[in-house]
Amino acid sequence: MTPLAATDRLFFERADAQFDRAAAERHLGTALAASDDGELFLEYRESEQISLDDGRIRSAGFDTALGFGLRAVAGEATGYAHAGELSDAALARAATSVAAVAAGHSGTVAEPPRATNSRLYSDANPLSGMDFAVRTAVLAEIDVYARGKDARVKQVMASLSGEWQAVQIMRPDGTRVADLRPLVRLNVSVVVEQDGRRETGSYGTGGRFAYDAMTAPATWRGAVDEALRQALVNLDSRPAPAGEMEVVLGSGWPGILLHEAIGHGLEGDFNRKQTSAFSGLMGQRIGAPGVTVVDDGTLPDRRGSLTVDDEGTPTSRTVLIEDGVLTGYLQDRLNARLMGMRATGNGRRQSYAHAPMPRMTNTVMLAGSHTPEEMIRSVKRGLYAVNFGGGQVDITSGKFVFSASEAYLIEDGKVTAPVKGATLIGNGPDVLTKVEMVGNDLALDPGIGTCGKNGQGVPVGVGQPTLKLSGLTVGGTAA
Repeated sequence: MTPLAATDRLFFERADAQFDRAAAERHLGTALAASDDGELFLEYRESEQISLDDGRIRSAGFDTALGFGLRAVAGEATGYAHAGELSDAALARAATSVAAVAAGHSGTVAEPPRATNSRLYSDANPLSGMDFAVRTAVLAEIDVYARGKDARVKQVMASLSGEWQAVQIMRPDGTRVADLRPLVRLNVSVVVEQDGRRETGSYGTGGRFAYDAMTAPATWRGAVDEALRQALVNLDSRPAPAGEMEVVLGSGWPGILLHEAIGHGLEGDFNRKQTSAFSGLMGQRIGAPGVTVVDDGTLPDRRGSLTVDDEGTPTSRTVLIEDGVLTGYLQDRLNARLMGMRATGNGRRQSYAHAPMPRMTNTVMLAGSHTPEEMIRSVKRGLYAVNFGGGQVDITSGKFVFSASEAYLIEDGKVTAPVKGATLIGNGPDVLTKVEMVGNDLALDPGIGTCGKNGQGVPVGVGQPTLKLSGLTVGGTAA
């Protein structure tokens, strides 16, 4: 069954359906009669989370959501209404509300997207493909396995979460686009204790596929092994030094710094409003030679990938920075139209209750030619940051602060002691110019990213090779 046929059954052919497709199209036409753009976004979602703590299932939840979001766009103004039901009455009220934004406006509704990507992931619902007892049994096995690996393990926490989202996007000319989106994730945290000192390590993985990819022994044992490794490294860590120093960033998940410090500043809305540190710099050099950054929503099975975005535009591979030169922005339909640019398939929303806006998908810095060993050998005194925890960025100035969850000293060209409490402080435009070496070991994150913007969270991916930065402010805790 095609995604369009499957979503027709969910939205229009349900036993309890309170409107049909003809009614939806009629109300959509009323709402957008004088608008420049807009759509009816229909969504059904199933989601669950199961968590284990110290050998016991502590929580298990399952939820379903069904609703619509109706949007009309006139110039820069947006009218948006949503409801947690699919009924003729609710849609009629929404149509009347959003049509008001175009009162007195003489717009012509923009042409809709006319193509979709090939399928990037399975249509199957992961929540219905495996017995619940199998998932809980895997979490119990994780606890036993972790404790058997090392006598210093004092606490084990693990969780499995999954969802299946079905969407259909309708436009007043009769264009309809549908997508069926699976998403699963496994998280493991381990607490170890030695000589009265306790430390934690954690690891997560996931993507757009079925649960069996997460419940395979090789996957969950690998997650436990990595969480335990990080915890044991932290047992031996010393307070991080502070000051300006050379920094080597590890491959994969450290790309979250790129996502936050640079990616958000290249989203269309911030640049249209001239509030980004990168505003007005198109075609100019903003990074060192060799720095190429892309946002690619077409990578198969990745957490940040989408066949179509939440406006119905096929996702794409958008080159943002090429060899250090700014070449593109991430665009939804509204900001692309107002800026005279092409929509890039980056219009995303958390759910039917939210209007779309420009968001990243999988944001990646491409590989260079240097080996990680070369970079380490070139550093007299510096920091090797392998994994990151939380961070924050100011879009307008580009200033950021990130905490390293796993980091080591580099002394005389060698990685030495692990350190704890290291933070990286800088600003996005500046950090791009400090890239001295780009590694040949490009890696993507394991599938755990969630991006927040304006109160909305969406799944994303990041990636990068190992990078050497000529100098960055490191905040530390060493006396």
